[in-house]
Amino acid sequence: MRRHVAGELILSFVPNQEQRLWRTLTRSKQQLRRDRVRLQSQLEALLEDCRIKLASCVSDLLGVSSWRMLGGLAEGETDPQVLAALAEPELRATPQQLADALAAAASMDREHRQVLQLFMERVKLIDRHIAQLHEATARCLHSPQEAVVRLAGVPGFGTDSAQQVIAEVGPRAATFDSAQQLASWVGVCPGREESAAVSQSDRSPKGNRVMRRVLNQAANAAVKTKGSIFQSLYRRLVPRLGHSKAIWAIAHRLCRLAWKILHAGVEYIEYGLTRDAKALRRRTARLVLELRSLGYQVTPPAAPTQV
Repeated sequence: MRRHVAGELILSFVPNQEQRLWRTLTRSKQQLRRDRVRLQSQLEALLEDCRIKLASCVSDLLGVSSWRMLGGLAEGETDPQVLAALAEPELRATPQQLADALAAAASMDREHRQVLQLFMERVKLIDRHIAQLHEATARCLHSPQEAVVRLAGVPGFGTDSAQQVIAEVGPRAATFDSAQQLASWVGVCPGREESAAVSQSDRSPKGNRVMRRVLNQAANAAVKTKGSIFQSLYRRLVPRLGHSKAIWAIAHRLCRLAWKILHAGVEYIEYGLTRDAKALRRRTARLVLELRSLGYQVTPPAAPTQV
């Protein structure tokens, strides 16, 4: 008690009740996504056990084409040609390749088909719950929609990741007086473990797991955005640091940038290389549609006039 009165203790960050509700929604949605990925792995293992190599022919085992073929398997279809015909014409794999991957469908017993049906019902249930949480998150985060829109415009971020960041640090990151404090709390800055003025380790602190995951995913997406400053920064760092440390450096930069956008209420302006105008228009249109589907009022920026 005396140390607290003397100001020697640093209080923990305890968000208010509204922000705790935001965290509950975003973290629950992320947990459901992990369950969906885990269920997809179990589904692939089940098909492998039946000698069905469908995962080698499709990029997404739970996509439209593969979902139709899985439904046919669960309903008792045994003809590989009939199952392959359920795929979309745009699928890269040819009907013959799909038929070869599904050749063991005739030997699939009833119990495996029943388990497959149960897996598909669980996927539908998880998808329905994710959609409900998505709508609830958009409804609860409607008041700080301007902050969501500004943060979603940063390369690597999107509507969902912007909502997760705001749920963790608040719409203005008011608890943190500087970007350095936020980076230290998140755990994306170098650690300091010294003894006798000798650095023992510069390993980053544990920090906030949710923010570390979001920033890591955003960093991996940002370095793939053509023409962005993060792509050029990654190319400059990766020969010296390697991929993992370079991504972590980008995550640190994104964390400081997120604090600036939220705390100062400014918008992101790209000062990197000249970005592809067509790709920029596509991303802007996609982002505007996603934000409007959540009920946000968004006005797309005017296209620059060419002289």
